[in-house]
Amino acid sequence: MRGSPLQQVTMLSTVTPDQLIPAEHPIRRIKPIVEEALRAIGPRLDAMYAEVGRPSIPPEHLLKGSLLMALYSIRSERQFCERLRYDLLFKWFLDLNVETPGFEHSSFSKNRERLLDQDIAAQFFAAVLAQAKRHRLLSSEHFTVDGTLLEAWASFKSLRPRDEAHWPPTGGGSGSRNPDVDFRGKPRTNDLYISATDPEARLARKGPGREAKLCLAGHVLMENRNGLVVDVLVTTATGTAERDAGLRMLSRLRRRRGRRLTLAGDKAYDTADFVRDCRRLGVTPHVAQNTTRQRSAIDGRTTRQVGYQLSQRLRKRAEEIYGWVKTVGGGRKLRYRGVRVNQLWAELTATAYNLVRMANLLAQPA
Repeated sequence: MRGSPLQQVTMLSTVTPDQLIPAEHPIRRIKPIVEEALRAIGPRLDAMYAEVGRPSIPPEHLLKGSLLMALYSIRSERQFCERLRYDLLFKWFLDLNVETPGFEHSSFSKNRERLLDQDIAAQFFAAVLAQAKRHRLLSSEHFTVDGTLLEAWASFKSLRPRDEAHWPPTGGGSGSRNPDVDFRGKPRTNDLYISATDPEARLARKGPGREAKLCLAGHVLMENRNGLVVDVLVTTATGTAERDAGLRMLSRLRRRRGRRLTLAGDKAYDTADFVRDCRRLGVTPHVAQNTTRQRSAIDGRTTRQVGYQLSQRLRKRAEEIYGWVKTVGGGRKLRYRGVRVNQLWAELTATAYNLVRMANLLAQPA
């Protein structure tokens, strides 16, 4: 018998979003970790708001929404809020009923400054990491540092001379919003030009022969046992940004641990200053030797150790973090402007990466 496409409208339903999410869905393993982390930072979230006045969007919804944007490669907050209206999995993750309407995308931008002032993203990241430590998923001695370029939300046409002396945009028609800009015969360097869209972005390129782009620099500190992110930092893309950020994250790590550590890194960290500062902090540098130089900053006393060879093999896991952040987490081209806001994005995206790793690790038999 042929089924009829005409269906009677359901007047009353008792179905909840929880009943529609498959029991074996991977996000079911992630949600308990998120809920426990939110309970841990609950007192700080309560202190952000006054006791009287108009109720706002719960900060838990904003944090969970940011995680979903990273986990499901949602390209914008507007697209996420549109999908929240009809995606029952998203409503389930945010503890909303089927008939509960979503919130406006402007809620993210209106509350972002409050989250930044209270450093909520960093505390949320730390609360998730504390659960990984409690489950003994973290190494307490062996770490890897690495950096990458993150393409900024700015174009070449936003470049302006730093002195703003001679800047007549040519072509594009009268009153055009997209005028032609001719840099022919003019050297484009960071000393001469600055982006009007994102003044903290800098012209940088990944290697010789590659095109230069306006970028910020992203840095992660990874533990070597399971490849979890223990610290993340976004900075201006300068020539020494990788080493400066590495020492900054290492100093924060040393305040929490008293024993001697090892730190793996690629050839960019093989400099005399970086190796000396690491040893001053009580850290053994396991950086890759730069064979293009006449003399490396480390010698056979370090490279002959078995631990050095192991660190060199495990340090490549940091590339998996950047691969996930750029392909899944939306970091191939940043959607925010400035170091401060992108630091918040990086902390939440690194939290999403750790949640995926932890959910998989905890699902395995002991």
